[in-house]
Amino acid sequence: MIYRKFQNLELSALGMGAMRLPVVDGNDSVIDEAAAAQMVDYAMSHGVNYYDTAWGYHEGNSELAMGRALAKYPRSSFYLATKFPGYDLSNMDKVEEIFEQQLRKCGVEYFDFYLFHNVCEMNIDAYLDEKYGIFAYLTEQKKKGRIRHLGFSAHGSQEVIERFLEKYGSAMEFCQLQINYIDWNFQDAKEKVELLQKHNIPVWVMEPLRGGRLAKLSPQNAARLQALRPDETAAGWAFRFLQSIPGVTVILSGMSNLEQLQQNIATFEKDAPLSKAETETLLDIADGMLKNTLPCTACRYCTTHCPKGLDIPWLLELYNEHSFTEGGFIAPMALMAIAPEKQPSSCIGCRSCEKVCPQQIHISEAMKDFSARLKG
Repeated sequence: MIYRKFQNLELSALGMGAMRLPVVDGNDSVIDEAAAAQMVDYAMSHGVNYYDTAWGYHEGNSELAMGRALAKYPRSSFYLATKFPGYDLSNMDKVEEIFEQQLRKCGVEYFDFYLFHNVCEMNIDAYLDEKYGIFAYLTEQKKKGRIRHLGFSAHGSQEVIERFLEKYGSAMEFCQLQINYIDWNFQDAKEKVELLQKHNIPVWVMEPLRGGRLAKLSPQNAARLQALRPDETAAGWAFRFLQSIPGVTVILSGMSNLEQLQQNIATFEKDAPLSKAETETLLDIADGMLKNTLPCTACRYCTTHCPKGLDIPWLLELYNEHSFTEGGFIAPMALMAIAPEKQPSSCIGCRSCEKVCPQQIHISEAMKDFSARLKG
C-alpha cells in the first residue's frame, strides 16, 4: 500500500468510501453487514487505514455498519471520517445533536477527520451564517480533541469554494473534491485543485471512477490505453491519473464488493503516475466521451437577449452534467439555490437567445429537455 504524509500522519493513498457498501436485495438502506465487514477486514489486513462514511449514506445506516465493522480493531489503527449533513438545510440548527449521535452510531469517542459536507450553491449561505453556530461548534470539538482534523467536501462551483475559504479557510486542513479525468475540465476540477494549492490545503478525492463509468471503457478507448500500458486496467488508469496530481493525499473509492476492493488495493501497491503523453491521451479520451455535450463557451451573448433573465450558460452547464451522468444529484441540488422563475422550466421557447449564439446551440430545446429530465 502506498502512503501519503499528512501533517504527522501516514495515510493510505486508497481510502475505503462507505457510500456504496454491499446491500441486500438491491435495497440501499439494508447493508449486507457480513459482506461489508469482510471488506473492512481485507482492507485492514492490506494496509488501508482511512475509512470515510457520512450521516446520509445508505439512508443513515452507513455510520452504524462501519462502526460495527471497525469495532474489533484498536482505535489507533485506523482513521475514521464522517461529515456534518449540510446537504439538507433542515439540519443546519442541529449540529450538536447530530454530532453527538454520530459518535454513538460509530461507537467512537472522536473522529479523526470531520467535514462540512457538500459545500455548494444550495447551502453556502447557511454554512456561512453564524446564527447556526456550525463552525463555532465544530472548532470547539476540535479543541476538545473530539475532532482531530477539520475539513470540507465540495460539489459547488469555484466561486462557492472561494466564498467558503474566504471565511473559514484558515481553519480548513483538507478538502474533498470530485476529481477524475472526465471532470478535470468538465467540472473545472483542475481550477479547483489550483485554488486549494494556493491556500496550501491538501486534496482528498471522491468519485475517482465517476460512479464506475471509468472502470468500463469502449473497446476503442481501451485499446488506445492498452497500447501504452498493456497491464493496466481501465480503473487503474483513472487512479494513475490522480496519482499524477500534486497535493492529492487520499483517493476514496466507494467499493461495492470484495472483488472491487481487491483490484483497487492491487493498483495501489505501487505509485505509477502518468507521463505527459499518457495524460494527454487520457484527456483526449475524456473529450471524446463528452462529445455529445452542448458546446457552450459561456460567451453570454444569450443572456442579454433572454426576456426571462435566465442564466443560460450556467443552466447549460448543469444540463450537460445531468445528461452525461444520466441523472444524479448535482444539477437538482444546484438548482435548489435559485428562484422558480429562473429555472429551466421558465424558458418560453422564444429562441431570441439562439439568434445570437455563436455555437448555434438549440437552447430552447435543451431547456425543455432539461425540465423533462428533472421531472422524470
